[in-house]
Amino acid sequence: MSTAQQTLLAANEASEHRPLIITLFALFVLATLGITIWAGRQTKDAADFYAGGRQFSAFQNGLAVSGDYMSAASFLGIAGAIAIFGYDGFLYSIGFLVAWLVALLLVAEPLRNSGRYTMGDVLAYRMRQRPVRTAAGTSTIVVSIFYLLAQMAGAGVLVSLLLGITSDAGKILIVALVGVLMIVYVSIGGMKGTTWVQMVKAVLLIGGTILITFLVLLKFDFNISDLLGTAAENSGKGAAFLEPGLQYGATGTSKLDFISLGIALVLGTAGLPHILIRFYTVPNAKAARKSVNWAIGIIGAFYLMTIALGFGAAALISQDEIIASNPSGNTAAPLLALHLGGVDSAWGAILLATISAVAFATILAVVAGLTLASSSSFAHDIYANVIRKGQASGAEEVRAARWATVFIGVISIGLGALARDLNVAGLVALAFAVAASANLPTILYSLFWKRFTTQGALWSIYGGLIVAVGLVLFSPVVSGDPKAMFPEVDFAWFPLKNPGIISIPFGFLMGWLGTVLSKEEPDAKKYAELEVRSLTGTGAH
Repeated sequence: MSTAQQTLLAANEASEHRPLIITLFALFVLATLGITIWAGRQTKDAADFYAGGRQFSAFQNGLAVSGDYMSAASFLGIAGAIAIFGYDGFLYSIGFLVAWLVALLLVAEPLRNSGRYTMGDVLAYRMRQRPVRTAAGTSTIVVSIFYLLAQMAGAGVLVSLLLGITSDAGKILIVALVGVLMIVYVSIGGMKGTTWVQMVKAVLLIGGTILITFLVLLKFDFNISDLLGTAAENSGKGAAFLEPGLQYGATGTSKLDFISLGIALVLGTAGLPHILIRFYTVPNAKAARKSVNWAIGIIGAFYLMTIALGFGAAALISQDEIIASNPSGNTAAPLLALHLGGVDSAWGAILLATISAVAFATILAVVAGLTLASSSSFAHDIYANVIRKGQASGAEEVRAARWATVFIGVISIGLGALARDLNVAGLVALAFAVAASANLPTILYSLFWKRFTTQGALWSIYGGLIVAVGLVLFSPVVSGDPKAMFPEVDFAWFPLKNPGIISIPFGFLMGWLGTVLSKEEPDAKKYAELEVRSLTGTGAH
C-alpha cells in the first residue's frame, strides 16, 4: 500500500468514527469546564486567584507541575522528532529532564521563600520596585507567548488530523477555539481551576503514554533491541538513525545549534514563569521542594516512555506517511495509536481518539498555566505596583488579570496561527532560550549576589530578552527555510535555530556589567533579610 493510500485510509477511518472522536473531545472539555467553574466559585481573593490559596499538598502540586511541564512539545513534538531524526530527537527528552535538577537545586526553595505570587516579587524585595517589576512583567509575558505558540501549533495540527480539516482557515479556527477555551479557564478558575485541570491532565497523559508504551513493547515481545532495529530499518537511514548526527551533525552550524539547544533546555526550566508560579501554591518551602521531587519522578518516567512513542512510530509507520501528515512530525504519536489499534479497525479509531483527546487535554492545561502566569504578572507587577503604585485592591488586581488574559489570548491566537506548521518541540526550545536569557540570570544574581543592583537587573532582563528575541526573528525559524514561519521570504542572517549559546551568556554578562557600572549602592540590610528568608523561610508568605 502506498503512503498516499495509507494516509487516505487513516483519514477515512477517522472520518467514519468522527462522532466518537468529537464526543470524547466534548466530554473532556465539559469536564474541565465543570472543574473550572467549581474552582471559580471558591476563588474569593487575590491569593486564591494567583496561588490557589496556597492549599495544595506537595503531591498535588508535583502532579500539577508535571502536568504544566509535559506540554504538546513533550507528547507531540518529541515523538515526532524521534520518529524523523532518531537519536537526535531523543535529545529533547534528556534536556527537558535534566533541566529539573537545575530548578530543584537553584531556585525552587529560595523562590518559594522569597516571593508572594510572581518573579517580580523576588526582584522588588531589594531593588527599586517600579522598574524591576515592569521588566519582570514584560519578560514573563514574552516568554509565555513564545511557549503558547507551541501549544497553539500543536492544537491546530492535532484537531485538524482528527476532524479531517486540511484548509488553512479551518486550522486557524481551531487555534482560535483553543484560545477562547484558555481565556475561559483562566478568567473563571484562576490558579485553583488551572491546578485541578493540570492534575487531571497529568493522570490522563501518563495513563495514555503507559498504554501506548505497553502496546508498542507488546508488538515487539518486550524486546527493545528489536524495536530499535526495526525503527532504524524502517526509517530508511539504517544504523545512522540510532546514532548522533541526523539533525545536529551534518555541518559545523548544526553542531553549534545542538549545543545552543542543550544549553537552553537545561537552563530554561528554572526561568519559566508558569513553572515558577507553581512554587507559590504550596504552604511552605519544604512542600515546594517535595513537589519538585514528585515532579521529577513523574516527568522522568514519562520521558523514558517517549523512546517507545518515537521509535515505535518510526518502526510501525513509514517516514513518508508521518511527514505527509505533518512536515514536522507532530502527528506521529496519534498516528502510532491508530496503527497499534489497526488502521482499518474500530479499535484503531478509538485509540486514536483517546490519545488525541489526551493530547488535547495536555494543550489546554498548559495554555491555561501559561496564560495565568503572564496575566498574573501583568496584574500584580505592572498594574498594581507600577500603574497604581501599590494602591490597587485585591479585587482590582484580579479584574486586571482577567482583562490581561483576554489580551494575551488574542495575541497568542494570532501568532499561533502563523506558527501552525512548525515543530512544537523546537518552538518550546525557543521559549526556554528566552527564559534562560532574561529571567534566570536575574533570579540567580538577585538571590545569591550581594552587590547586584537595580541597573544590573534591568540590563540583564532587557539585554537577554532583546538579544534572544532579536536573534530568533532573524533566524531560520522565522524566514529563509521551507519550514519557517514565513518560508517565502528570507531575512535570516543568524544561522542557528536556537539563540541560547549567545543570548544566555549575554544575559549573565549584562547583569554583571550593569551592576559594576552602576552608581547605586546596594542595600546590604535588605540583601541580608532576603538571604535569611530564602534559606530558612522566615517571614515567607
